[in-house]
Amino acid sequence: MSQSFPAGGFGAGLNTDSMWQAMEQLKTVFEKRVGTRVGKGEVRTAVLALLAEQPMHGYQIIREIEERTAGAWKPSAGSVYPTLQLLADEGLVSAEESNGRKTYSLTDSGRAEAAELSGSAPWESAAEGQSHGSKFAALPKAGVELAQAAAQVNRTGTPEQIQQAVAVIDEARRRLYAILAQD
Repeated sequence: MSQSFPAGGFGAGLNTDSMWQAMEQLKTVFEKRVGTRVGKGEVRTAVLALLAEQPMHGYQIIREIEERTAGAWKPSAGSVYPTLQLLADEGLVSAEESNGRKTYSLTDSGRAEAAELSGSAPWESAAEGQSHGSKFAALPKAGVELAQAAAQVNRTGTPEQIQQAVAVIDEARRRLYAILAQD
């Protein structure tokens, strides 16, 4: 079910299914690049800090970091679970299995190491980095979301709705250039 944009209009001649796939790829690349980089050892520090608050399983740790950074940092399972295993090997955490999930908690040694952590929690610097970097991250993300909405209107909208969408995008483009002209 492939449609093309109206002749001479935005993206004339492009297959919308291909454009939709390109938008999804762009979104995926964007999400991987923006806000996911943290300093070396930050996962370890974050895990220790969270487990100092309460026992958790790996997915809870990932979700908690993501929530505390407002989405700026979401460590992968491929970084959290090996970190938990390393901390267990070092005797800093212990795991208790319940309902098919391992819940991790700090040992006495782990509590001592967590207490030695100085400075702000790693999620604070990640959230701060997002607010400082938001001028670089928010606009491309908004652009991707706009392109996705345009592709959806093109796929499912009536000819009149498509014309309205083109007018909205044209107006948005003019207004963006007007922002730059304000200097």
